[in-house]
Amino acid sequence: MTEKGFSILFEAYFEEIRRYVFFRSGDAELSTDVAQETFMKIWEKQYNLEPGSDVALLYKIAGDLLISHFRRERLSRKVQSEMNLELQGDDHEHDIYYRELRDRYKKALMKLPEKQRVVFLMSRLGRFSYREIAERLDISIKAVEKRMNLALKFLRMELNIA
Repeated sequence: MTEKGFSILFEAYFEEIRRYVFFRSGDAELSTDVAQETFMKIWEKQYNLEPGSDVALLYKIAGDLLISHFRRERLSRKVQSEMNLELQGDDHEHDIYYRELRDRYKKALMKLPEKQRVVFLMSRLGRFSYREIAERLDISIKAVEKRMNLALKFLRMELNIA
């Protein structure tokens, strides 16, 4: 897609896509962000879209990005609530063990090489499939599998888990 073609497409449909996302989300700032990200994807993937004929793809990408945003947001809230979960009960020994294990886990994550840590967190916290991780990081699925395997081995060793 040429710059001129992209500019024409952007001018013709940006506001329409932004309104579509706003209608679905009710959030003006989010709708602008998702619309911009939609057009960034079109540019990055070099889709050759013609104004008027290939508009459905714009809506599909925008809808998928919005759903991904809501999933990440929900997951983030879930992870935060789990991290802040206060163990209740009279078993103080269990509470101390839990906190110690949680602290060791956080430290072990920080020790992981960055490439392994990114893959591990995308898989476990982001719940991305190996294929999605490979696409987002622009690596092969085999590379994702290897990094994940190494990350899990490292964490097992650090946390003394058989």
